[in-house]
Amino acid sequence: MTVRDPTPVPEHPSLEEVYEATPFSEAFWTYVNYIILNIFGWFRDFLRRTRIENRKGSAEYNPSGFVPLYQSYESFYTRNVYQRIADCFNRPIGGVPGGKLDLMERVTEDYNWSFNFTGNKITTINLGSYNYLGFANNNGPIADNVIESIKENGLATASSTQEFGNLKQHRKLESLVAQFLGTEDAIAFGMGFATNALNISSLCGKGCLILSDELNHTSLVLGARLSGAVIKVYKHNDMKHLERLLRDSIVSGQPRTHRPWQKILIIVEGVYSMEGSLCKLPELIELKKKYRAYLYLDEAHSIGAMGSRGRGVVDYWKCDVNDVDVLMGTFTKSFAAAGGYIAGKKELIDHIRINSHACAYAISMSPPVVEQIISVLNLLIDDDETREGRKRINQLAWNTRYFRQRLSKMGFIVYGHPHSPVVPALLYSPSKIAAFNREMLKRGVSVVTVGFPATPLVLGRVRFCLSASHTKEMLDDVLKYAEEVGDLLNMRQSKLNPKKPFHETELIAH
Repeated sequence: MTVRDPTPVPEHPSLEEVYEATPFSEAFWTYVNYIILNIFGWFRDFLRRTRIENRKGSAEYNPSGFVPLYQSYESFYTRNVYQRIADCFNRPIGGVPGGKLDLMERVTEDYNWSFNFTGNKITTINLGSYNYLGFANNNGPIADNVIESIKENGLATASSTQEFGNLKQHRKLESLVAQFLGTEDAIAFGMGFATNALNISSLCGKGCLILSDELNHTSLVLGARLSGAVIKVYKHNDMKHLERLLRDSIVSGQPRTHRPWQKILIIVEGVYSMEGSLCKLPELIELKKKYRAYLYLDEAHSIGAMGSRGRGVVDYWKCDVNDVDVLMGTFTKSFAAAGGYIAGKKELIDHIRINSHACAYAISMSPPVVEQIISVLNLLIDDDETREGRKRINQLAWNTRYFRQRLSKMGFIVYGHPHSPVVPALLYSPSKIAAFNREMLKRGVSVVTVGFPATPLVLGRVRFCLSASHTKEMLDDVLKYAEEVGDLLNMRQSKLNPKKPFHETELIAH
């Protein structure tokens, strides 16, 4: 692997995130778009109910005497938008999702209910996968290790961890995770989403308080709700609002009884996958110590991708790992595998082993998946700057700052932290969301575009995901095409970064 900036690069955590206000014209036309969409959607729903128009999407047909299983308006977006732009989503991949991937070309004659494959493959530059360190390969030493592990351990344990599903491979993985993060112990699970959804309830319950960032992932939201604890949401990365909630909650105590809270848990993410923003970890640690709360940090998008050693935002902010009570992360991004982990004090991990629903009921991790993670960890633990693991970390850092700064210089409105490998660029209008996706695909680039309800109404966006597997030539091609499509759709409207020429010497240090 060739690294354009081979020297280690120190971080500058003082760099601030800038969120440029939505241009008035874009906000206006986006609202007009949604108003027109609703008017035509309601009209077409009326035509469908009266059988004037045939229903082309999915529908619920209730047995006589039963109330509807779900409300009609809940699927309004699916009926009237998703079915029309389904070609922008769920595209079948015919190759490994590395720096480039192959998409299978398909056509539909029944409004996306079924597809016919043309037999053609479209090779594209992949800006849509969370392959941060570029380990999503089906050949090479890691792939060979995985194949060999199948011969010895098979494909699955077919048992939960608490029964017969705990192999020596699993303990080796957990030991390596603890070593990599610098914690006393760690525990691994077969699914990243379930790591949050099924374990928060083993840490909190009735009489506890959870303070959750408003942009936390659905898995964190679900886990908090399943715990039965009282949940209060604070504004994204707003430490003043968080402190006010902490102070007021401690003063007032539990609802009705006003007894002291049994436990207060602050839940945050390291890198927020839709915004590209970083949590303010030093301030969070200061607040949790001041008010004697606990801190739960989800590093799904930051482990491997942030910090000079790839150890996440704790590494990036140069914080003490012992100041974070619960370190959670997933193996689905930087490790190109599956599953998740929780790391921390030994008594914490022992408690989770005994009380977690994921340990009692879920099948333990597949052995070849475990081997994939172990092989990657062995590379990342090595601190030698000339070795593969550190080269990939440095490559991702260079790619991130190069792509972000060039995109900003072009006049795109870019969100997130300057060092985040998740790079959202604002599109606003729902029509532009589909158009940008299709136009980039025509030019051989795969991107992810996102709109309401996954984002606020007027903040539809394209989300570029950078990887160490991207070469400078690939990024230059993507930027060239983005400039073309940006002009076509009138996206280059930044007032903070009016269109300027870019020189590589201007790159900020990572």
